[in-house]
Amino acid sequence: MSVNSIDSSKAPEPVGLYPHAKRVGNLLFLSGVGPRERGTKKIPGVELDANGKIVSYDIETQCRSVFQNVKYILEDAGSSWDKIVDVTVFLTNMKDDFPTYNRLWAEYFAGNPPCRTTLEINCLPTPIAIELKVIATID
Repeated sequence: MSVNSIDSSKAPEPVGLYPHAKRVGNLLFLSGVGPRERGTKKIPGVELDANGKIVSYDIETQCRSVFQNVKYILEDAGSSWDKIVDVTVFLTNMKDDFPTYNRLWAEYFAGNPPCRTTLEINCLPTPIAIELKVIATID
């Protein structure tokens, strides 16, 4: 069985040495996806101080940006949003951010939602509040 790396031309550049996704058979495994924008260090919905520390953030803006970045990777790989089968969600503030995230999840996955696990962690590699780890099918 062949294994192919996939790098999206639209999703933000990885912050380390890894591809956006790997295709194994008819499965597509995405690396962790955050809300950053391609070609910049700008993070939608995040205000940083001069030292790079988070001053404030808007979880809804970050969620929408993460979802868009996942769509970019899926589409560049030849898959699509409706082929997502499993998502692991990493939130840095479950108490405050889960209600908004859960509402947006219902909006984006209204028809046939994939499996989901949501975890709270104390930080992510960049100053973001959410990251998704996604598995999808691909023809």
